[in-house]
Amino acid sequence: MEIDRIHTPVMLERTIALLAPAIDRPGAVLVDATLGMGGHTEALLARFPELTVIGLDRDLDALGIARERLAPFGDRARFVHTVYDGILDAVDSEGFDEVDAVLFDLGVSSLQLDRVERGFSYSKDAPLDMRMDATSELTAERVLAEYSENDLRRIFHEYGEEKLAARYARAIVRSRDAAPFTRSAQLVKVISDATPVAIQRTGHPAKRVFQAIRIEVNQELAVLERAVPDSLDALRVGGRIVVLAYQSLEDRIVKHALAAASSSTAPAGLPVELPEHKPLFRLLVRGAELASDDEKAANPRATPVRLRAAERMRSAS
Repeated sequence: MEIDRIHTPVMLERTIALLAPAIDRPGAVLVDATLGMGGHTEALLARFPELTVIGLDRDLDALGIARERLAPFGDRARFVHTVYDGILDAVDSEGFDEVDAVLFDLGVSSLQLDRVERGFSYSKDAPLDMRMDATSELTAERVLAEYSENDLRRIFHEYGEEKLAARYARAIVRSRDAAPFTRSAQLVKVISDATPVAIQRTGHPAKRVFQAIRIEVNQELAVLERAVPDSLDALRVGGRIVVLAYQSLEDRIVKHALAAASSSTAPAGLPVELPEHKPLFRLLVRGAELASDDEKAANPRATPVRLRAAERMRSAS
């Protein structure tokens, strides 16, 4: 049933155009580090008949759907159950030393949001799970039961950029002393009750708290901080990376990693830049590129997206 409800990949044509110079050749290999249900990968395999894609995902449900969807491409579509900071091991396990391209489409997938029982949405009552990988141990319920008030405040502030982090952490601790949190509706009610009426008019008060807990459960930012540099290391000279980010914390990590990789390492004041100091990468877009107004209207998921891309110019040695 999910196959019939697959959503349109965000900025698909722009992504293909940026990747094409690296993958439009015999034997090309691309890593789709966030395979999901395989939308980007399906389009890439169809467009480039000599391309092989290694698809990574921590979500076994998504991998199952992607396997079914991509079956017509045979062994040109390969699948690895891993978090994307395992990219180097995944590439090695598939028998490659380097790859031609890497694609990240970050954030929560449509599958995860649509399956109510996964507990990602604050708009539907469900068990407090929020795991992208159902085999991992930490759940949202455990975070709410075991984290101290200080730790809850920290993750709401850092990962949710929530101004009322202290108020919400205090309300949660007070409430759990009376009854444990097991359902998302319980958490939404506590947050709503702790939110001033004037602020409730500006948007759903639970949005940032749910984001923060999800990021903590899945260690999304820590994983991304490791994954982007490793992805750059995996690219051959001429290889390209494209990253689609949907919130500022993710985009900031990507921005800093690509900026560092595309900067000269020459000491200040050196009259001539030596070859070993030249940047390893060059940026392919200026700043972060946004979806067009037409795409935002046709595909609301594209509204917050920020696209960044880079090309490898030389080897590290």
